[in-house]
Amino acid sequence: MRLVPKIHDLYVGRTVLLMVVGVWAVMLGLDLTLGFADEFNRVGKGNYGVLQAITYMVYTVPRRLYQLFPYAAVIGALMALGNLAASSELTALRALGLSRRRLGLSVAAAIALLTALMVISGETLGPWGERAADALRASKTSKDMIVARYSGVWAREGEFIINAQGGQEKDDGKRSWVELQDLRLFEFAPNGQLKTITHAKTGVHTGDGWDLSQVTKTTFADRSIKEDKLPSMHWVSKLDATSLGADIDRPRYLSAQQLKAGMEYRERNKLKASDFEEFYWGRWFYPINILALCLAAIPFAFGTLRSGGLGKRLFIGIVFGLAFFLLQSTFVEFAKVYKLDLRVGYAVPTVVMLLFAYILFRRKSG
Repeated sequence: MRLVPKIHDLYVGRTVLLMVVGVWAVMLGLDLTLGFADEFNRVGKGNYGVLQAITYMVYTVPRRLYQLFPYAAVIGALMALGNLAASSELTALRALGLSRRRLGLSVAAAIALLTALMVISGETLGPWGERAADALRASKTSKDMIVARYSGVWAREGEFIINAQGGQEKDDGKRSWVELQDLRLFEFAPNGQLKTITHAKTGVHTGDGWDLSQVTKTTFADRSIKEDKLPSMHWVSKLDATSLGADIDRPRYLSAQQLKAGMEYRERNKLKASDFEEFYWGRWFYPINILALCLAAIPFAFGTLRSGGLGKRLFIGIVFGLAFFLLQSTFVEFAKVYKLDLRVGYAVPTVVMLLFAYILFRRKSG
């Protein structure tokens, strides 16, 4: 008698696994298509061709799988259970003595297996693939650029060496631009002697260079040092702004170990580490979030999804996923603004979702 529930557990788990993988594959295909369309815009810059763009996309597959999995898990689980409910298979399983709680645990076990694989990939293949992709793009689009893991980006143009500790691409709906933070320009004479050091809080890319703000320029003479403070200045440069903005300081693509090392590095050097801290704790809450989300969605399969079609299940899954992660992002930003522990920002939505799942199971279990 004990063998029957185990067989049905495997049946439910396999059904969920196949549906999640199918949804996952479709989402990955769409994401790769959109990503390649964007990457194709870089083709022709330097030695960056179509083959390099395709290789770049292949390197980013582990990271894309990691990011898409939470949505694929909840949508796939709901669609699988919805199909079982619509065909009365869940009713038959209940008649054989399997409780709704037991069925929910079968689904959770299947999702936990894929989640464990994603956690391992997120700490190994994902960061490796991103480093390989960044190195490929940087080497083919700009021969004078080096990306350092924790100290930002280093690039050379003529007698200048540039270092920026942070950067991002911005868009106001009408135009997009690259902005670098904590920017330093080291100017050298032909004989290798340091001539000037220019430090700027921000640098915004324009057509022929960079507009620097809150500038401190230090000039080294033979027997003296001169320091000038300027509200702004313009630096003429032909450095590829897109590559600089894309390949700098992307903590979301680092492993937990690298994020922790990055946090320690920035704390030692009195630099802002909140972005590293945010994604560091996000890695720890990643598996908890997925299981909480799926457990909260499972009870719907025993009621509202039975009479609903594919569109209804898909809609509920998307709403669940988007609402949860939007709520969590809001709480994390709230914690950052008010200087609270980021673990609180991550934990509150997760606890709410687990309580929601518990209440639904208590009401619908039998």
